[in-house]
Amino acid sequence: MTDLWLTLVESINSAFGEAHVMTAWEALAVLLAMAYLLLAMKANVWCWAAAFASTAIYTVLFWKVSLLMESVLNIYYMAMALYGYWLWTQGGDKEQGVKVTTWPLKTHLKLIAATGVISLLVGHGMATYTQAAFPYLDAATTCFAVMTTYLVAKKVLENWLYWVVIDLVSIYLCLSKGLMLTSLLFVFYVALAVVGYFLWRSALADARNAYDDNACNTHACDKSSYKKNALKLLN
Repeated sequence: MTDLWLTLVESINSAFGEAHVMTAWEALAVLLAMAYLLLAMKANVWCWAAAFASTAIYTVLFWKVSLLMESVLNIYYMAMALYGYWLWTQGGDKEQGVKVTTWPLKTHLKLIAATGVISLLVGHGMATYTQAAFPYLDAATTCFAVMTTYLVAKKVLENWLYWVVIDLVSIYLCLSKGLMLTSLLFVFYVALAVVGYFLWRSALADARNAYDDNACNTHACDKSSYKKNALKLLN
């Protein structure tokens, strides 16, 4: 009986010790995830380093608690962090990193339709073979998050609008499950996504104005050269 009691106490102490270590790693992962979001808002390339570190930690944490699909999803995010870093530093026409861009509505409608179909298929599978509480909404947030992460890597302005919708749905899911603190975290994410949209839109407008000014200056130089050559011919 004494041996059984000692074994039980040791098991509880070990469990608390592991939980403490995991909580510390989880806190670090959350801080790195926040750093990623704040840096991404400013289009700072180091956001991808924070994203890689955060998702690497989550990959291990989810694997340890047997959330295998979440672990696999974070492996995808790790790969996207490497891809995003490469695009932001070496991508683009001049291999100097991609710039903030915008895609036409037609492209977004096709993207939404394709991702929506995939979400329905995944949601159907979850509803049929799992005990998921909100299979279709859960599948939609996951599938659209995967797609939107790609848009972040491509520096597509509208990625922030997708995140606003994804986070709003996530707020509903968390509230439905009584996860009040997590719901508040997603409210914070919505606010950051809105700010990120306007920051990137401003950067895009500045880039376009700089391009227009440069084009005007070049055109003015061409006109000046033409006038000089014309005067020489007249003389």
